[in-house]
Amino acid sequence: MNLSLAIEPLLSLPLIALILLPLALLAAVGVWLGRRGSLVRLAAVAALGAALVNPVLLDEEREALKSIVALVVDRSQSQDIGNRTQTTDAAVQALKQRLERSGQFDLRITEAGRSDAAEERTETRLFAALQSVFRDVPPSRMGGAILVTDGQVHDVPANAAAIGMTAPVHALITGEEDELDRRIQFIRAPRFGIVGKPLELIYRVTASNDAETNVNVRLTVNGEEISVERAPVGQDMPLEVTIPTAGPNIVEIEIEEEQDEITATNNRAVAMIDGIRENLRVLLVSGEPHAGERTWRNLLKSDASVDLVHFTILRPPEKQDGTPINELSLIAFPTRELFVEKIDDFDLIIFDRYQHRDVLPVLYYDYIAQYVEDGGALLIAAGPEYAGNQSIARTPLIPALPGLPTGEVVEEAFYPRLTETGERHPVTRGLDGSAFDPPHWSRWFRLIGVDRPTGDVVMKGANDQPLMLLNRFGKGRVGMLLSDHGWLWARGFEGGGPHVALYRRLAHWLMREPELEEERLTARGSGMTLQVTRQSMAEEQPPVEVVSPSGERRELPLSLTRPGIFSAEMTADQIGLFQVIHGDLSTLAHVGPVNAPEFAATVSTTRILEPLAKDSGGTVRRIGGSSSPSLPDIVPVRRTTQSAGRDWIGLKTTGDSILKSVDRTPLFGGFFGLAILILALGSTWYREGR
Repeated sequence: MNLSLAIEPLLSLPLIALILLPLALLAAVGVWLGRRGSLVRLAAVAALGAALVNPVLLDEEREALKSIVALVVDRSQSQDIGNRTQTTDAAVQALKQRLERSGQFDLRITEAGRSDAAEERTETRLFAALQSVFRDVPPSRMGGAILVTDGQVHDVPANAAAIGMTAPVHALITGEEDELDRRIQFIRAPRFGIVGKPLELIYRVTASNDAETNVNVRLTVNGEEISVERAPVGQDMPLEVTIPTAGPNIVEIEIEEEQDEITATNNRAVAMIDGIRENLRVLLVSGEPHAGERTWRNLLKSDASVDLVHFTILRPPEKQDGTPINELSLIAFPTRELFVEKIDDFDLIIFDRYQHRDVLPVLYYDYIAQYVEDGGALLIAAGPEYAGNQSIARTPLIPALPGLPTGEVVEEAFYPRLTETGERHPVTRGLDGSAFDPPHWSRWFRLIGVDRPTGDVVMKGANDQPLMLLNRFGKGRVGMLLSDHGWLWARGFEGGGPHVALYRRLAHWLMREPELEEERLTARGSGMTLQVTRQSMAEEQPPVEVVSPSGERRELPLSLTRPGIFSAEMTADQIGLFQVIHGDLSTLAHVGPVNAPEFAATVSTTRILEPLAKDSGGTVRRIGGSSSPSLPDIVPVRRTTQSAGRDWIGLKTTGDSILKSVDRTPLFGGFFGLAILILALGSTWYREGR
C-alpha cells in the first residue's frame, strides 16, 4: 500500500483564488478587529476552499521491478582449449540457477564468438554483446554484468562510462594459472613477390614463460616442405622464400608442439603472397606484311606483362635486285642469336604467316622443335603459305605441329564456332557472343585445311573443319590458328568479335598461366566460407576431400556451374589452413583472417579485464579449469554499498516499480463534504443570530 494526497480542483485555481481571497481577507480583518463570529467565518471560508480544491486520498498498488543482469558467455575458439568449454557450461548453469532463486534479478544471457561472421570468430568482442543486452535498459535498472571468459578480450573499453555501464562488471576467468603456450607469427610479410626471385620475410617465436630456448621452424610453400631451421625464442628472424608460381601462394611456418602446451593452433603462421611474373618474353616472326600482322603486334605490345621482339621478313634471300648491302636500311635478321644462343630466353615463339624461304637454316627448325619439347611454347598463325610448297610443315619442325596441311585453302564465308571441347576449354570458354547460333561476331573468309589433327580442337570453321588446335608436345605446348582473318574482328567488320580475349588467352595458355590450365583445383576462403573450384574438361567430377586444420576429413560434392567449371562451398567452424584433395590435385586455402587475433594470445589472464572491472566497482577472479568451477556467492546490494568481497560478488537492486492500480477517495466529496460545508455556514449564521 502506498498512500498519497492529491488535489483535483472543481474550478481552475485562479478562479478559486479569486473567490476565496476576498472572503479570507474579510474573515481575517474580523479576527484582527475582534469581531464576534470571526473565527467561525474563517472556518467556513476554509471549508469552502477545501470543497473547491477537492483533496483526494490516493491508494496506489505498485509492483517492484527486477534489476537487469547480463550474463555474457565467451564462445570464441580460444574457449575450446582444454576444459574451458566444460568449465564455462557448468558456470553458466550454476549462475543461472542462483540468479533465478534470488528473485530480484531478471537474467539476460548472450553468447559472443559463436556467429559465422569472420570478425566474430577471430576476435573476442564481449562488450559489444554486453551493450546490445543493455540497449533498452534504463541506467536505474542495470543490476550488473557477469562475463564468463578466458580473459582474452579484444574490445575492452577505456572505462565503464564509455559503454554506459552504471553497475558493476564482474569477470569469471576460466583456465588455469601459469599455462604454457608458444606462438609463431610473421612480423613482416610482403603482399606480392616476383616468381622465381627470393623474397625476405621476418618472423618471431614467442613463449608465455619467456624461456630462452631455440626451436625448430619448418617452412612450407604451397604445402611443400622447403626447409627446417633453428630459431631463438623472442627474437626477430629473417626468412628467405622463393615464390614458385604466379597467383596466390601460401607460405607457412610451423613450430612443434611443446609438452604441456595448451594449444598448437598458434604454432603455425600463414602469409598469403601473390606471385607476379616478370615480363614474359615473346618472339613474333611475321613471314611478310599482311592485314592481320599488326593485330598480333598491337595486342602483345598492349600487354604490360609481355616483352615483345618482333621481326617481319621484308627482304627474303631470293630477292636479288642488285642493291648494294651498304645501301640497305633493313635490319639483318639475327637468326643465330635468336634461335640458337637465346632461344631459351623466350617464353613463346609465334610464326605469323611464316614460310620457309631459307631465312632460317633447316637445322634451326630442329632447334625450335627441341625448344618446344623441353618446355617451350610455339604458336602457328597460319595463312595460305602453310598449305604451299614452302610450308614450315616441310621442315624438321613437323614433329611439333598438331596438324599437317592437306594443301586445301577454303575461301568461303563462315562463322568461327566453338566445339564441344572448346565450350569447356579455358582458352575459348565463355567468349562473348559464343552462346548464340550463329555466334554474335563477324564471319571469316579463309581456312587452311589440315589432316589428322592432334590435341584439342577448340574452334571449327567452314564444313566443321578444325580452326584452332591446342596440343602438348613433350614438356611444351603448341597452338595453331588455321586462318589469317582474325584481323576482321579487330577492324570491327560486321560488328567485330572478341579477338583480344581469344588471342590473349591463347598466348597465355601457351605460356602456362595457371588460370588457363584445363585441369585445375583452386580454393579460397571468403569470411568463414570455403569455396572450391574445379576446372576440368570432363563432364562429371566426384566429390573433393577437405581436410580441416584439426585433421578432420570430409567429402564435399561438386556441382557443375557452367561448362568446364565445378564448384562447391562449405561453412567452416575453424580458422586456419584447409587442404582440398581431388585425385592427383590438391590445394590449400586459409579460412578466416590470416593470423587472427583470437590466437595471438591464448593463455587465460585476469590482467586485461581488471582495470575495467575495478572502474565499474566489480571484480575479476578465476573459477578454475575443471567441470566444477569455484563460483562466488551472489549478493544483492544497494547503490552505495560495496559490490564485491572475498567470496562473493554484488549485483545492484533497483527501486523502480510499475503501477498496477489506484484507489481514489475524495476527502470533501459527496455527503461528507456537503455536511461539513453546511455545518460551517450554519455555525456562522447561528453565531451571528446571537
